[in-house]
Amino acid sequence: DAAGDGTTTATVLAQSIVSEGLKAVAAGMNPMDLKRGIDKAVFAAVEELRKISKPCADNKAIEQVGTISANSDQTVGKLIADAMEKVGKEGVITVEEGSGLEDQLAVVEGMQFDRGYLSPYFINKPDSGSVELENPYILLVDKKISNIRELLPILESIAKAGKPLLIIAEDVEGEALATLVVNNLRGTVKVATVKAPGFGDRRKSMLQDIAVLTGGTVISEEIGMDLEKSNLEHLGQAKRVV
Repeated sequence: DAAGDGTTTATVLAQSIVSEGLKAVAAGMNPMDLKRGIDKAVFAAVEELRKISKPCADNKAIEQVGTISANSDQTVGKLIADAMEKVGKEGVITVEEGSGLEDQLAVVEGMQFDRGYLSPYFINKPDSGSVELENPYILLVDKKISNIRELLPILESIAKAGKPLLIIAEDVEGEALATLVVNNLRGTVKVATVKAPGFGDRRKSMLQDIAVLTGGTVISEEIGMDLEKSNLEHLGQAKRVV
């Protein structure tokens, strides 16, 4: 009773607004006048709630809110509070289904998305079956890449720079993927490719987020950019990619 997230109260209020509102409309009230009245009442109520509300000032208060939101599960409440403490108000917290028997908190520095390498031939850590790139350049492309010719200028620049390259695109297939694999195996260019996370507009937004984080530019034909004319200035960078 000391703290909560207001979900139950909000549900009860919403049900009451709908119920009483339908009665008013059935009695002949103009629906638009009713809506304006509801909007004014909501504004007044929110302003009053702001005056009497008590912001979560410490970790204990956040734990109390988290516990109530988790159906009084104190373990989950503490995990939520710990997560908030570690990442701060501007951090991102996600809840995922795990395969273990206990709830766990994992903190990831940087960015993480659910995509893997497009070919096992990019693996450079056989023990873990993973790809690890140190201080790589990052090429972000908002389309499918199938023609290796489009990538040749970038690959030549990367080879001269002596750094690895991570390509994040809608897809990399056919001749382009095969040539990248061969170059990686020969050691000409240390490279890996992954599909961009998300679909449609969500994918475009995710690519922009990655661009902001890495300091790169999304190569997109929608804004008149040509992959074949891109250079190192368009690429993002990271300390480490796994």
